Amino acid sequence: MHRLFVALSLPPEIRDQLSGLVTGIPGAKWVPPVNYHMTLRFIGEIEGWRADEVDEALSGIKAKGFELSLRGLGLFEKGGRIQAMWVGADKNDALIHLQNKVETAIQRAGLPPAKKRFAPHVTIARTDRAPTEKLVSFVQAHNLFRADPVPVESFTLFSSRLGKENSVYTPEVDYALA
Repeated sequence: MHRLFVALSLPPEIRDQLSGLVTGIPGAKWVPPVNYHMTLRFIGEIEGWRADEVDEALSGIKAKGFELSLRGLGLFEKGGRIQAMWVGADKNDALIHLQNKVETAIQRAGLPPAKKRFAPHVTIARTDRAPTEKLVSFVQAHNLFRADPVPVESFTLFSSRLGKENSVYTPEVDYALA
């Protein structure tokens, strides 16, 4: 079985800018900068033969490169508890177009539609053990955060292994954009 997701990798200069936010919230579990990415589609656990079909479908995607701009902070809540802190992304037509093509390709490979609507973001912390008031004030204090725009020239199929401290993400295949 392979645990897979499709994402945009972030260049070192953006990882450095994001890691500058990592401080000052007791109970927050900060994502290591090496794990920063923007998920286009979480796939989950699938058999090896199905992973090959996903790879083949993703290989057929034709889309243009574009610029990605990250900005602002926010929180994801589930069941009344804040689960994660994220940095948002400017939605742009090229990003939405690419994500739609990824979703279509994955369904063509025989997988069900995504359970969640696409919300472009980069998770920077898991926060289910952090005090709500600290999280809210942190987001308010850093809400004007803006990273330098970066060119997106590819997307990646990653595998994921759950580790003791953090997940380990391995790039399996890169797919170039035109």
